[in-house]
Amino acid sequence: MIKLRTYIYIDSLQPQLAEYLGTVSQGFLPVPGDACMWIEVSPGMAVHRLTDVALKATRVHLGQQVVERAFGSMVIHQRDQSDVLEAGNAVLRTLRAREDDRQKCRIAWNEVIRAMTPDHTVLINRQNRRGSMILPGQSMFILETEPAGYIVYAANEAEKAANITLIDVRAVGAFGRLTLSGKEADIDTAGHAAVNAVKALSGAERPSATQF
Repeated sequence: MIKLRTYIYIDSLQPQLAEYLGTVSQGFLPVPGDACMWIEVSPGMAVHRLTDVALKATRVHLGQQVVERAFGSMVIHQRDQSDVLEAGNAVLRTLRAREDDRQKCRIAWNEVIRAMTPDHTVLINRQNRRGSMILPGQSMFILETEPAGYIVYAANEAEKAANITLIDVRAVGAFGRLTLSGKEADIDTAGHAAVNAVKALSGAERPSATQF
């Protein structure tokens, strides 16, 4: 049985997130303003069949596909929002599922660290090579979600809400991780927007895939 872990529609990719996804994309590169859909399923190998369904349904482009044993994810995008929505509907029909059957997002970690020290920021910058750099004195917002794919939606909503810098977005694996930096007030605004956005998403409650 194929389980729908993440099903997220983004109407318009924000500039920093679109450029970040371009640095990790293995397929067609998205551009700011593209509509986008992130779908994650379990078991991982099932994502191949669902990718085939989505690409044959409309004119969407495949930006990325990650196939692990437990989870498989795909990202499709297109300038035309209706193409992305219909491709997603085709996947749901194949699964005989509704959007609300996706796993409900769980926030595993949520924190703001203020007035970052130079030692701390330089280490973070060495670890994260795909996004921008965090500067000493800035505040940092970090968020972890389960399933991982929801972190992309959180990042897009955060960028809409405030003038922040996108440091890192990791949307593959058991947990998704988001790191933002900026002025204290902007980080507070963006962090609230990210958390509220994923909390508002519908979904089915399921046991955590990872035990601590």
